[in-house]
Amino acid sequence: MATKQLDTLLKYEKDNEQRCATQLKIAENEYQQNISRLQGVADYRLEYMKRLTQRAEVGIDSSTYSHYHAFIAKLDGASKQVEIAMRQAKALVEQSKSIWLKQRQKVKAVELLRDKRLQKMAIAADRVEQKMFDEIATQQYLRRQAR
Repeated sequence: MATKQLDTLLKYEKDNEQRCATQLKIAENEYQQNISRLQGVADYRLEYMKRLTQRAEVGIDSSTYSHYHAFIAKLDGASKQVEIAMRQAKALVEQSKSIWLKQRQKVKAVELLRDKRLQKMAIAADRVEQKMFDEIATQQYLRRQAR
């Protein structure tokens, strides 16, 4: 394979790697956002529970208590939904990371192949150059002998 083709292939694989890295970053951001959402819901639930406790200390009617309790149940449901989304986001992060690592291996393989090809070409060029110098030296020697 010519080096120009390897350069083209390398550019293609690096572009793919960059796309995979971008997808991984997006997945990681989504996962972090879900962690923040979960913490936000948990904090809000805790704050709401504190309010309920404070209101209960001074006396609270049953309908208000039921209202607080229903809202806390909704917060628990929201928390479960965010946990599901967080697990899905985590799975997407793992999948994206795996894809990116495989693509990174492809880039490394093409780079290695290209480097080996360039090295072979350099060795061949060095041999041609050495052969040329040997020929020049032989010609000079023969001219000196002929005099």
